[in-house]
Amino acid sequence: MTARNARSERFDARLSAADKQLLDRAAELTGRSLSEFVLGSAREAAQRTIERYEVMVLTDPRDQAAFVDAMLNPPAPGRRLQQAVRRYRRATGQ
Repeated sequence: MTARNARSERFDARLSAADKQLLDRAAELTGRSLSEFVLGSAREAAQRTIERYEVMVLTDPRDQAAFVDAMLNPPAPGRRLQQAVRRYRRATGQ
């Protein structure tokens, strides 16, 4: 295990006897330890949740076209944005 993947954190959870039996059985069926099963399942659920909130899917062709057009032909920056850029450059010495 690399230093980057070293397990240095701990997570504890309380659960009912029925939930424990359910998780034990699922872990057994998949040939993993309870910890491996729970951690793997939680990781997969976390990744799905993050994707659901962070990935935008445009299924309507009109939405797709509008998105591509906005990316290829962005509007000119407005006065306030230009002022903010000048302030940023002065503040950072750029």
